[in-house]
Amino acid sequence: MESQKQFKRRFSFEFFPPKTDRGWEKLQGVRNQLAEVNPDFFSVTFGAGGSTRDRTIETVLNLHSKGISTAPHLSCIGGTRADIAELLDAYKDNGINRIVALRGDMPSGMGAGGEMRYANELVEFIREHSGDHFNLEVAAYPEFHPQARNAEEDLKNFARKVEAGANSAITQYFFNADSYFYFIDRLEKLGVTIPVVPGIMPIVNFSNLVRFSDMCGAEIPRWIRKQLEAYGDDTASIRKFGEEVVTRMCEKLLQAGAPGLHFYTLNQAEPSISIWNNLGISEREKIAF
Repeated sequence: MESQKQFKRRFSFEFFPPKTDRGWEKLQGVRNQLAEVNPDFFSVTFGAGGSTRDRTIETVLNLHSKGISTAPHLSCIGGTRADIAELLDAYKDNGINRIVALRGDMPSGMGAGGEMRYANELVEFIREHSGDHFNLEVAAYPEFHPQARNAEEDLKNFARKVEAGANSAITQYFFNADSYFYFIDRLEKLGVTIPVVPGIMPIVNFSNLVRFSDMCGAEIPRWIRKQLEAYGDDTASIRKFGEEVVTRMCEKLLQAGAPGLHFYTLNQAEPSISIWNNLGISEREKIAF
């Protein structure tokens, strides 16, 4: 973990583009609540194959205009270099200076993957097109990408993204801090020392968590799964237990030297804010974990 201790901590929150007017109104309220803790940036997801392109752009520019730096997700699957260049120019012209560069998923029914297949190709293209204007975030998988052939190949894939020009990384969420520590140790042995910020998923709904985790390959430790199952439909107990579990993990991560936290909010403020308050990170520059 020595490589991670050298970086200034940063904290961020992730949103997805709302589909309805009601969803948009809700997001404005969530944004205002989370802005009160002065995060370093917000990020906004990009649907499979660019399916939320216009809504992502609208959401990013709206949030960015209100005073908090906002980073769009950008995936290469299903897109052309011309399309991606157009997006990069639009973001640059509007003062966006951070992008989360991803491979992305293929939407159901889409036959072609686009002109680029992997995230390292996207990172390389962004550098060729926009130079050093953007701080480029990439994805990291402490429990390894679900489509990776093996652990070694997954680590090499991550290293390729760094070699292509990535500045930092945000991990897929996890509930076992040791998987993150082991991942960082492996990266350090490869000479890869960029900041890798843990992705944090608050636990608010057990069935949704299981579905998300099965899709993205995130492991729910058996003891957590069994306790959540035991609560059944008791939402209050699920949230209380989830808050305690995730808070303790975040404490362990920060104490070990993790360079910040990135919260997957699912467009809800309260679960992330509760963890934030438990950790006491409103004065984060003054805290020595």
